[in-house]
Amino acid sequence: MDEHLTARCTPSSGRLKYLRHLHQVPEIPKSELARLEEVARQYPFRTNTYYIGLINWSEPKDPVRQIIIPRREELNDWGSLDASSESLVTVSHGIQHKYPHTVLLLCNEICGGYCRYCFRKRLFMDGCNEANLDVREGLRYIADNPDITNVLLTGGDPLMMSTRRLVAIFAALREIPHVRVIRIGSKMPAFNPWRLLGDNELQQALQMYSEPRRRIYLMAHFDHARELTDAAVEGIACFLRNGVICVNQCPLIRGINDDPAVLADLFQQLAWIGCPPYYVFQGRPTAGNQPYSVPIVQGWEIFREALRRGSGLARRPRFVMSHKTGKIEILAVDDTRIYLRYHRARDEEDRGRVMAFRRDDAAFWLDDLDPWDNEPPMFEPSPLLEMSDGLL
Repeated sequence: MDEHLTARCTPSSGRLKYLRHLHQVPEIPKSELARLEEVARQYPFRTNTYYIGLINWSEPKDPVRQIIIPRREELNDWGSLDASSESLVTVSHGIQHKYPHTVLLLCNEICGGYCRYCFRKRLFMDGCNEANLDVREGLRYIADNPDITNVLLTGGDPLMMSTRRLVAIFAALREIPHVRVIRIGSKMPAFNPWRLLGDNELQQALQMYSEPRRRIYLMAHFDHARELTDAAVEGIACFLRNGVICVNQCPLIRGINDDPAVLADLFQQLAWIGCPPYYVFQGRPTAGNQPYSVPIVQGWEIFREALRRGSGLARRPRFVMSHKTGKIEILAVDDTRIYLRYHRARDEEDRGRVMAFRRDDAAFWLDDLDPWDNEPPMFEPSPLLEMSDGLL
């Protein structure tokens, strides 16, 4: 990282200041402010002094700027707020159960920052009540369903909750024998590395509840290597020291990581720090996200080229889309077809299904594609393809 950026993004104390209004960011030109505030009224803005300090304002296409600062094009009429129909798998307030072994607890409704391309931005908008700060109902649901082995804490960002609440959830989940994995879906290692580094109580809780046969996983979210500051890397090291398994997942985002060299660099650096890439997501067609979206074919070409670079540990992610019917892996693209496979499926009969669709370079989502020969073929799943289907 450039020296001047390092100096700006290092906090002078243990507390960061959170910013919720664009006029608190003096680098935004006054000529743009009114229009961007109109965007922020529709899709809220939030960041902090550390993360905003990573922006090189002399570079208009700075990737961190693209992640956190609104763009006028977000107001284009495009997509829907619940692009993957999460409402269909919401079994109770704040509880999503899409796949047999995994449950999502939407236990918080804010994040350390609001990524402009967020697929769940509806949670941060007025009138939304999908997250549930009271997880007791979710815990009862999990306890009553012995097939559930994985619980993902999400929202919103669970690491924005108090340590007291987090530890209470860890303790309650460890009282349920069939829960083997607790996952924390969080971008706080990028937004505020000191959330863990400065909290001895949370570190001790991770040591206690990430057991040798029942681990806690951090599902980290770094989109660009510029977010991997010295503090962020030390934050990941702190998770590892305290017994947490770390992996990274991120979407493919126009203007941020839609370049094979940029994506390969991210993969490589993540592998080096012990937080290897896990999933790369095709961006959901969410309202407001048009300026950040990459077509499927272009995304596949970027992803494929990125995988050609670097060592084996940097070549582990799958390129998937989280469709309402399941997690669909993009396997390959040739001159005429796009090949997809259900890596995870909501309906059991779709599990492992391999499908062929007509190649469409303008398509962004499964629903945009036309089946090859009118009926997507179904092949017998290969055991090699089924080996890693145990996780969400």
